[in-house]
Amino acid sequence: MVLCPEGSCGPGSWKDAREGGTQDPRPCPCGVRSSSAPTHHCGHPVAAEPPPPRCSLSPAMDSAEVESDILRRVRTLLRELDGHHPACQCDRGMLRWTLHKKIDQNPSNSSVLVRILVKELERAERGDFRHYIIPLLHTLMYALIKAPCISDELCGRVYDFCKKLLTLPKPFCTIGLDYAVRLKMERTAPGMLYQRMVISEQSLKSDPYPYQEKIFIFADPELLSEAICNALVTDTEAAQVSQSPRACMCYVIIHAMQAALGEGCDVSGLKASLQDMPSTDVEHWFQQVVLAVECAGSEAGTDRGQHAARLEKIHHSILGSSQAGNAPLGGMQGAPLPNPNISFHLWTEDDQLWKELVLFIRPLSQSCEPDCLSQDLDSFEIQDIISGCECCEQSRFSVLSTDSGIERDLPAAGEEPLAPCSGEAELSRLHRKGGIKKKPSPLESVAFLQAGCNGPAAKPPAKLQRRPGSPPAPAAPLQRLHTARILLLGDDRILGRLAQAYHSLRKRETRRVFLTSRLNLQFYYIPVVTGQPNTLDVTDHAASGQEELCEVAGYLGRADPWYESNINTLCHMIPKLATMPSSPSKHLVTDLFITDVIAYYVRMGIQPVCFQVYSVKVFFNDPAQEPAEDVFLTELRTQGQDSISHRESSTTKKKTTLDGPGLDLTVTYKKVVLSERVKELAMSLRSTGLVMKAIPAEEAEDLVCLNVTITEIVRINNLSGRSFSAVANRLKTRNIKIRSTEQRPFAVCLDKDSRRTYRNVISVEVSPCLEPSYCLQKTRTMKYNLHEKEDVGLVKYMPKSLLLPINTFAGVIQ
Repeated sequence: MVLCPEGSCGPGSWKDAREGGTQDPRPCPCGVRSSSAPTHHCGHPVAAEPPPPRCSLSPAMDSAEVESDILRRVRTLLRELDGHHPACQCDRGMLRWTLHKKIDQNPSNSSVLVRILVKELERAERGDFRHYIIPLLHTLMYALIKAPCISDELCGRVYDFCKKLLTLPKPFCTIGLDYAVRLKMERTAPGMLYQRMVISEQSLKSDPYPYQEKIFIFADPELLSEAICNALVTDTEAAQVSQSPRACMCYVIIHAMQAALGEGCDVSGLKASLQDMPSTDVEHWFQQVVLAVECAGSEAGTDRGQHAARLEKIHHSILGSSQAGNAPLGGMQGAPLPNPNISFHLWTEDDQLWKELVLFIRPLSQSCEPDCLSQDLDSFEIQDIISGCECCEQSRFSVLSTDSGIERDLPAAGEEPLAPCSGEAELSRLHRKGGIKKKPSPLESVAFLQAGCNGPAAKPPAKLQRRPGSPPAPAAPLQRLHTARILLLGDDRILGRLAQAYHSLRKRETRRVFLTSRLNLQFYYIPVVTGQPNTLDVTDHAASGQEELCEVAGYLGRADPWYESNINTLCHMIPKLATMPSSPSKHLVTDLFITDVIAYYVRMGIQPVCFQVYSVKVFFNDPAQEPAEDVFLTELRTQGQDSISHRESSTTKKKTTLDGPGLDLTVTYKKVVLSERVKELAMSLRSTGLVMKAIPAEEAEDLVCLNVTITEIVRINNLSGRSFSAVANRLKTRNIKIRSTEQRPFAVCLDKDSRRTYRNVISVEVSPCLEPSYCLQKTRTMKYNLHEKEDVGLVKYMPKSLLLPINTFAGVIQ
């Protein structure tokens, strides 16, 4: 799944016309002819026609041509946002990638791109083209992070523009503030943004910046084809092949030197010196550079000149006295930005998400012996708090206390309390005989989980001693040093599974907090559709196509045009790229398009759109069967089902003849009104089914609202006899109950997924899902305030509803 690095070759024909140039009549759109053979660098054949004007940013182009070419590409990108580029609708999403790849080929042009983007941002602000601002700003910041050196004057212009965004409404002010904070550090310590990104994404050991990040791609094997899964696995593995920790450390050193010293940095000499060094020396200089950059960014009063002087000393030390100042300077060469750490997972187990997050924080290889590994994972229960893995946790003994609790009975300073003799110690142990000892999994062990927050140099807990008048020392707060970026590939059905897993995780964390205090959890979503929907067949429901399965992606695209341009375009592009034949030019370096787009998305998409998760309680026809509780994110659909017994079948046939198809329902709901007052209504009708949709058709509508469509069967008497017609009743609500008055069962399907279908249902209750921690705290509060109906105390300030945040580039632009 690779594309040509010279341009934007992909499935089908990518035309240079999308960049504002002339149509290329040749089969390949790169616009670059290979000098050694009549083929493009991408391997596509070249026709006999003469090539169009060269569009790559080669060193031979003068500064005016470079600036004109970059400006043309940026203007084409803006026209794509306006939808005024019909010739390239099938190629949308390629322009941003092509622009950044052109700069990567010649890093010295980074300043030209940043300067042009700043001018376009200022022009968009003056002309009130606000829909240009966020795409241009993300494009600028991504180029600035990767740039080898940007002048302080240019960084200052970007910084001043970001401060202007603070006067605009959300999300402009939020994004402007975030980038202003980053740019302030970058101006003081050039190269800090690049350095922090590489350290966290590659999990490099660094005391000044001990943060780690990882991207988890989850795909449902029943929703995506085997070809797509194999292609994604191949891409993720290929992206990590040439990225060793040593290479990434060298990239950080070279980029920091160039960013601070500019043209005074001997890049060729640095590369040669680092290549000849042993790994221990490379790591030493890496730590020195990281310390210098982090100190410059955190110390008050440090200016750019002092930081450059520190790195100048390190620069001379690495080169050595013999090479320093002798080798000719090679100009701006740039250090590549390594691909982030990505792992691909086929989602086959319900608790797989939680398990992978635990292993990310504390890998099994660092904590337990191989014979303790287990594939089973149970929820935290009471026994998990008192049991532990034998190879990780020492045996616990209950010893008789001799402490009276009176201060005067404490031993004098330096006097040790008498230790019990071996016989007394043996008798003081509590033994349980006749029981079955279960060997828990390392993931179940609290000792295993608690070990995750202790580094390799952590000290063992000291002996507890009480001193008169000295309060106990407060425990140090836990830091969230890990960031897990969960990327979902698929349609609305995999998001329904995510809502289930997220709700389960929140319930687990409510009982026993572990991940929440140590992990930043971010969710991302790329729509991919390959086949027809797998939903219930409802006769009065129009056949749902691919748009029906991607309602969340459609909403995100309407709310954020940059998400629509860069991410929603992958919905059909990924299946095409997965089935493309491999390029015949295997020896040429190619770029992994999908991996690059994923990296750009997770790096720059930091604005969440929060979707309400709804809880559903299902009651069955059999009184002995316990009600089922579940959650859904996008849709709940009901339809009647065939009767089981012959007697019910004959009764149903007579009823259908008299009253029409469907079944009698009683619907009770709370109507949504503008005043937020509760207005409960009830109605009885005959219906063939209903659909509850949680995703609004327009981004301006409320996300915390269900749009319910009930297909009602109305009987019509006329001269020709009795007839029936279907009428769609629509209502908006947040709480609704549906019950079959005839005790006839119906089927319920959640999130368009036939695997989540409940049958023999007679009643359904739907309401916004509450945050599990809120429910627990409210239960505790009600014990002491039995007559209090409203939230009091801490409950009043806790989030009430469970919201699923999905990151985009801008959030919701009003």
